[in-house]
Amino acid sequence: MKVAVVGSTGMVGQVMLKVLEERNFPVTELIPVASERSVGKKVKYKQKEFTIVSMKDAIAAKPDIAIFSAGGSTSLEFAPLFAEVGTTVIDNSSAWRMDPDKKLVVPEINADVLTKEDKIIANPNCSTIQLVMVLGPLNKKYDLKRVIVSTYQSVTGTGKAAVDQLNGEISGNDTAKVYPYQIFKNALPHCDVFAEDDYTKEEIKLMKEPKKILGDDTFNLTATAVRVPVQGGHSESVNIEFENEFELDEVRKILSETPGVIVMDDVKNNHYPMPLYSEGKDEVFVGRIRRDLSQPKTLNLWIVADNLRKGAATNAVQIAEYLVANNLV
Repeated sequence: MKVAVVGSTGMVGQVMLKVLEERNFPVTELIPVASERSVGKKVKYKQKEFTIVSMKDAIAAKPDIAIFSAGGSTSLEFAPLFAEVGTTVIDNSSAWRMDPDKKLVVPEINADVLTKEDKIIANPNCSTIQLVMVLGPLNKKYDLKRVIVSTYQSVTGTGKAAVDQLNGEISGNDTAKVYPYQIFKNALPHCDVFAEDDYTKEEIKLMKEPKKILGDDTFNLTATAVRVPVQGGHSESVNIEFENEFELDEVRKILSETPGVIVMDDVKNNHYPMPLYSEGKDEVFVGRIRRDLSQPKTLNLWIVADNLRKGAATNAVQIAEYLVANNLV
């Protein structure tokens, strides 16, 4: 099993190597790939050093799987070249997500859509992944009508330079700014760039991707995405209106029985999900489960997950695991 990790020096790429190792993915040959300026440098995997190769050399090696986390333009250019030599690409950028010919996959929710013919598979947006892990099982039972989501997103979602900005501001150092304002002691209602309709790209992803993953465009979804001075883990406040009535105990039972979801919902003992708790973990945590008292058939809840792991690297590796387990590569 030859596995290429494209973008292996980046924040998500490094976590991908870590997750591949932790989950003991059956890698017989690792091919780390990064930008031209990183070629020849080393990355560590299972206590060994591997030399970073160029994109051209990686394609020539014809890996079985290539996991991409190198940005949309890189993926648009090179993912098809890998696919041409028979490699199955799992891409973490937004490049292919809404392409009608490409599958958008959260393994616990819709891995069964994958076939041997899928040579470029899209990994969803980090905020989308944790959201659909909860929406999926509830939609099956109660039928979604409308979803309102507000996110509280970690600076790691922007990358290393954003972490450096936050840490620089905390320590009082003059650091290069990735955001238009300081992030320390602040909250920016501005994740990614603004589109013509005044929604940000992050909000648009959140409004479109869940429908594709769930294979259901009958419900409405609106989003506000906010960047907060947290270093690891995205949080979401979610309001869900259903077509059908629900019982809170049944909601908790359904979610607790969903693989990859952990219910933390004991407010009497201050037991609820927090990014501080989710960091470094692969599960999606849900709590503050309660009725919306303002209208019927409506639920409020709070979802937290590590955006670099389940929100990116772990989900991609889980897709790879499914492909291997089902002889699709």
